Amino acid sequence: MTSTRSFERLVADSLRRAEMSGTGATIVVACSGGPDSTALLRSLLRLQSSHNLSLHVAHLNHDFRGAEADHDAAFVQRLADRLGLPCSIDKEDPIAYQRSRGVSSFEQAAREMRYSFLHSVAAAVEASAVALGHTSDDQAETVLLHILRGSGMQGLRGMAEISNWPWPAEGRGPLLFRPLLQTSKADTSAYCRELGQTYREDSGNYLWRFTRNRVRLDLMPRLARDYNPRVHNALQRLSRIAGDDADFIDSELDSRWDDIATVEETVVLLDAGELAALHAALQRRAMRRAYSLAAGDARALGESHLDAMLSLVQNRRGGRGLDLPRGVSVRIESNVLRIFRRNEGSKVPNMTREFSVRVPQEDGETAEFETEGWRLSMQLGTSLALQDSEAALDRGFMARLRRDTLGEEVTLRTRRPGDRFQPLGMTGTKKLQDFFTDAKIPRDQRDRVPLLVCDRGIAWVVGHRVADWAQAADDNATLWVELASLG
Repeated sequence: MTSTRSFERLVADSLRRAEMSGTGATIVVACSGGPDSTALLRSLLRLQSSHNLSLHVAHLNHDFRGAEADHDAAFVQRLADRLGLPCSIDKEDPIAYQRSRGVSSFEQAAREMRYSFLHSVAAAVEASAVALGHTSDDQAETVLLHILRGSGMQGLRGMAEISNWPWPAEGRGPLLFRPLLQTSKADTSAYCRELGQTYREDSGNYLWRFTRNRVRLDLMPRLARDYNPRVHNALQRLSRIAGDDADFIDSELDSRWDDIATVEETVVLLDAGELAALHAALQRRAMRRAYSLAAGDARALGESHLDAMLSLVQNRRGGRGLDLPRGVSVRIESNVLRIFRRNEGSKVPNMTREFSVRVPQEDGETAEFETEGWRLSMQLGTSLALQDSEAALDRGFMARLRRDTLGEEVTLRTRRPGDRFQPLGMTGTKKLQDFFTDAKIPRDQRDRVPLLVCDRGIAWVVGHRVADWAQAADDNATLWVELASLG
């Protein structure tokens, strides 16, 4: 068990490694009210004077636990007031955030929402760093989660004590500072008790629907009991080794980057010949860096995407390419691998996930959600808030559909193998790929064409054609649907 003095010595050593000791730096301290972040706040406050720091407390109320979340926010506000520290508190709904931005994972949505909030607070107070209360337990769980998801070395390194800002605007924000990675959750609780400091317990940490909770409450204890009593230490060791290896690969790539890459804003050109001559580890690192420069960050890039990019480099057949998440494409021409953002003015939106939305059932009722730079709007009836005009219909991103053919829910997605479609004016169906050919839709755009689908089938090939059975008639309730760019 770590004593108060040794706990604070670990935090002080971390401040020195981060080169923030004695600099007069402003640090935003993310505080949930739990034992980890409360111990972090109290230890930094006790070190504030000797290390010449300015502290600002930040708390985001994740509005999905009702009164309990409100009590957490009130606790943090009282604590900041008692300690004489400025405090920023905001409240957001992660479920609404998840739906509006089309994030498939609730946990990912909450993480993005939290980082966005902390980024804005840090900018407002001109902070050089945001301090987070992640402990060695969190590190072990993170590495194990990444192993389960098939992560590469970047995931195996887990969380770094000091790292660049992850999202939004990767690398363009304050530093992320995690001074508690060498302490455990038992240490943070003991530190609070020694100071006589109360803290909050988050019931969300015991909800079984969250993968991290299942890893913490079930998988980690089972591994320790049945396989390795020191699995926690083994995962931490793996993280340190992977981090050292990743840092070495990054330094090697830095020394060769100018020879293989040309960066023009959000377009990155890689010399495929020079790239192919590199070790595979450097190739993958180079492609990850290029994607990050084009997309703004690398959070949506998976190992399968890197494998596909590597295949282009190995084959080097001109004219081939692939589309990646976040509106990024890769093409290889004349021995150059071109990584770039797809034309945002293109008639074809960039859809990378599936989304379902409830169909309005009553006259005048509307439904709307936003995702990946596009807004899907639906309204039932004639009192149309959308633009009811021939010009809007002619753009191809608005359709008049029969509500009674769609059921209660529709899905917006891209094509799947075996999809069939009944274009307006046809009595039977045809393969969707044949429709794309007849409509002269370029091959490199077909995997990105949005489809509005219900139980009966494809009701609308967005930007091109409505299904014969879904076209609205005068004697049926009309559902107006529009997919509009937010750009």
